[in-house]
Amino acid sequence: MSSCCPSSAAASSDISSGVKDYYGKVLKSSDDLQTTACQTPVTSSISKNIRLVMSQIHADVMSKYYGCGMCVPSCLTNMNVVDLGSGSGRDSYILSRLVGQQGNVIGVDMTDEQLAVANKYIDYHTTKFGYKQANVKFVKGVIEDLQKVGIDDNSTDIVISNCVVNLCEDKKKVLKEIYRILKFGGELYFSDVYCDRQLPQSVRKHRVLWNECVSGALYWEDLNKFAIEVGFEIPRIYSAHSFEITKPELKQVVGDVKFVSVVYRLFKIDKSKKTSEKKQVIYDGGVDGCEQNIKFDYKLEFSTETPMTIDDVTWNIINQSRLNDFFESKKASCCAKFVKTEVENPFEVVARDCEFTKPPTSSPCC
Repeated sequence: MSSCCPSSAAASSDISSGVKDYYGKVLKSSDDLQTTACQTPVTSSISKNIRLVMSQIHADVMSKYYGCGMCVPSCLTNMNVVDLGSGSGRDSYILSRLVGQQGNVIGVDMTDEQLAVANKYIDYHTTKFGYKQANVKFVKGVIEDLQKVGIDDNSTDIVISNCVVNLCEDKKKVLKEIYRILKFGGELYFSDVYCDRQLPQSVRKHRVLWNECVSGALYWEDLNKFAIEVGFEIPRIYSAHSFEITKPELKQVVGDVKFVSVVYRLFKIDKSKKTSEKKQVIYDGGVDGCEQNIKFDYKLEFSTETPMTIDDVTWNIINQSRLNDFFESKKASCCAKFVKTEVENPFEVVARDCEFTKPPTSSPCC
């Protein structure tokens, strides 16, 4: 993670230059970070197959990694993926392994030093993964304008971003650009930092806190508003955890503002093909690494053993996305219980400690 996106304003140019310097020159490893915002929590649930791939990533790439979550979704075979703010390439290389030889990964970053690390180890990972040719490339660019790096409309299955969008000043513009490049059924799977209120300028202008993904944090309600206005379905919380600013001089700046790191899933679907039916579905176990269960968001986890009723919003996503091949479905009974899709406050999710809450199972019609 290191890329942001400058706008035309001089202030934005200063932000862009500051971020480049911070991630290219100031930080030498994750040990140099001043907050925990750009660190994956040790309690994060990382699947066995991802841990195995991580063990194959070169140590130099790993040591230069900065991110606030694990941005590797399931069901990746043969997918075309774009990694925004790819930095040293850790997530891109994990994706490279998981999409397979026939898949493709593009890492976009604007920091020369980070790109140099990522590009240095392309051949290493191509050999390590047993590929005949590389399926990953790293390009220099800003994530507000992906046309400049040759990413066409409706060309991408999945976009990931690991603690990068908050470094951009015009976040809605970033979402619009991501929506543009995604295919129908495509997904933005990304982690970022959010705050519980609109931040005052005294916090916004703090250079260290901006570079560490704190001052640029969106108010969580704005993320949901922007995403829906751009055209995405209601953002779904995959996981969330809170963190605190502990350094006294930085804590004094933020005061009592609360922050949370969230992995969100945003789907782009063809609205002309939406249905209004809820469905009963069962997972067939065909996704690598998810042989028995597959997690959809923090409330929904599908099993090969138990049918589950889902609302029309969730069904439309599954039906139009890459997940469709791995589910059997039928019309749900009239009074089957289901989890309603709605905008949720991530701070309340964390406070309820709901990450492992299970949804109600389907029940027969009364």
